[in-house]
Amino acid sequence: MIYKKIIVIAFTIINFASCSNKTESETTKSLTEFKDGLATSTFKVWGNCEMCKETIEASLKTDGVFKADWNTQTKIISVNYDTSKINLGKIQKNIAFVGYDNEGLNGDDIAYKNLHECCQYDRK
Repeated sequence: MIYKKIIVIAFTIINFASCSNKTESETTKSLTEFKDGLATSTFKVWGNCEMCKETIEASLKTDGVFKADWNTQTKIISVNYDTSKINLGKIQKNIAFVGYDNEGLNGDDIAYKNLHECCQYDRK
């Protein structure tokens, strides 16, 4: 099972990197894998730096989320969660609430304006 997850994540990253001549919306696709009421979702979250990483991941320190890891290079987040307690829409809403655009929702405008200067990425 872990091997399958690694292959899916690696494929997503390779696909993202190999499509550099396409627009961002064409190169990003969310992916969710379910097993026994647990899910792992990967999707793009716009941001720039380690401070962004801390804020994005902290927004998911909530009941039902076991792990959240945002990659500053690829802009892809991987979230492991219990589907009986939280769903992908709520996860994306939590991230948007703190000011970060993601594949599901645009970030809150006021929260975005309050981000540190280096965290104010080019909005989509």
